[in-house]
Amino acid sequence: MAPPPLVALVCCLLAVAATLAAADDPYRFFTWSVTYGPINPLGSTQQQGILINGQFPGPRIDCVTNDNIIVNVINNLDEPFLLTWNGIKQRKNSWQDGVLGTNCPIPAGANYTYKFQAKDQIGTFTYFPSVALHRAAGGFGAFNVYQRPAIPVPYAPPAGDFTLLVGDWYRAGHKQLRQTLDAGGALPPPDALLINGMPSAATFVGDQGKTYLFRVSNVGVKTSVNVRIQGHSLRLVEVEGTHPVQNVYDSLDVHVGQSVAFLVTLDKPAQDYAVVASARFIPAMVAAPLTAMGTLHYSSAVSRAPGPLPAPPPEGAEWSMNQARSFRWNLTASAARPNPQGSFHYGTIPTSRTLVLANSAPLLAGQRRYAVNGVSFVVPDTPLKLVDNYNIANVIGWDSVPARPDGSAPRSGTPVVRLNLHEFIEVVFQNTENELQSWHLDGYDFWVVGYGNGQWTESQRTTYNLVDAQARHTVQVYPNGWSAILVSLDNQGMWNLRSANWDRQYLGQQLYMRVWTPQQSFSNEYSIPTNAILCGRAAGLGH
Repeated sequence: MAPPPLVALVCCLLAVAATLAAADDPYRFFTWSVTYGPINPLGSTQQQGILINGQFPGPRIDCVTNDNIIVNVINNLDEPFLLTWNGIKQRKNSWQDGVLGTNCPIPAGANYTYKFQAKDQIGTFTYFPSVALHRAAGGFGAFNVYQRPAIPVPYAPPAGDFTLLVGDWYRAGHKQLRQTLDAGGALPPPDALLINGMPSAATFVGDQGKTYLFRVSNVGVKTSVNVRIQGHSLRLVEVEGTHPVQNVYDSLDVHVGQSVAFLVTLDKPAQDYAVVASARFIPAMVAAPLTAMGTLHYSSAVSRAPGPLPAPPPEGAEWSMNQARSFRWNLTASAARPNPQGSFHYGTIPTSRTLVLANSAPLLAGQRRYAVNGVSFVVPDTPLKLVDNYNIANVIGWDSVPARPDGSAPRSGTPVVRLNLHEFIEVVFQNTENELQSWHLDGYDFWVVGYGNGQWTESQRTTYNLVDAQARHTVQVYPNGWSAILVSLDNQGMWNLRSANWDRQYLGQQLYMRVWTPQQSFSNEYSIPTNAILCGRAAGLGH
């Protein structure tokens, strides 16, 4: 018997909806084996690196907005391991964030399958190991999210795109570097800069007259870099997943944890041109600046371009700060969604609270630590997300970081700041040291509304850009200066706010923000994954 017309119509609509869902949100599956293996980034010295499927750097993930990503990570190292997905917002899903405050590490010889969606994002991102100093040994890679065909980006399709993973590198292994930090010492200056795992061999091939997209990410441990291409201009078109006004630059500073993308037109004679990355804001005791060199090879070139290599920009913070201030949000461009970025008028929203977070380098029990408002974060044996989920007592120091520096004696702790879902907050990063800081917030983009020198005061708000400040997920704070951001807390979860300078993160310059509402709903946050690893005081509790 045929179904009634209304039932048939409903069934038809449901079938169409299911087909569209499958078409719009496909699944991409990856199986990654993490091992140690010999690498030779510095030429003469063979090192033990962290490889993914035998590769250094690791495999690149290419996907499209809203794709579902399934990554089975098999840990064949001799110690626990985790990957975090730098800049991927993990909407409603901090369970997959891959840091020690949200996930138990994958034990040696075991595996864990990450399941998440590149929800409403496009752009240039990375992944890297988040446990200990693994980041200094490899295990990092590119994560590129392309736009859906129906939502164009604000520039003509390039003839191709190139990924540049740029960062500092040490001859010492990650275990030796960790021992140095654990003993209260400071990391030495890095030994080299690398582009895609090599100091001088990366080559990018294109045709004369065509335009290419260069995606640059700083995957290093602690060193800012400047990137430039001999004889060519860089037209900035993406900053960490959003579109800026397309200003043209001779070179760009990219600080630790940051990503940018720029267009380069091959409009010069058909020769080979130098792609140069050099270290920025390095200690004065370093005799010569570190430089990595790649090649932009015109496909018909038979010789190297004559002339000097492009010079680095002036030292000091002022040049870099002025460049950062020139980054402006393109208010008319869409990003991953069809509505223009500028339709969210962030500058008209009153803030619910202000956090002023000052970094410091205190001595605790006679050893060097790093702290936020005097509190140095100690990683507990049970991830904070599990502690919160199972109501485990006496682990989290709720709101134990003062909202502003209060001059109290430095101390250790496990601080979590409690915030409400849909709050709109102001965060000021205050840097009282001579070392450039780089701060990252998981789960979010934010608007960088101001940079300044000296001590921040409320009067600095009159200098904020409340119209078209650049949105990003990682912000630099210049030596003895401040940076101010505005954040719309629309993503429930337990989120890591940390120094992207990994030695500082490892020694305590981080905290967590719990964004929460008592109204439990899958529209706000997903449940604990059925395959979640349980450890510490959560071991044996069951899902």
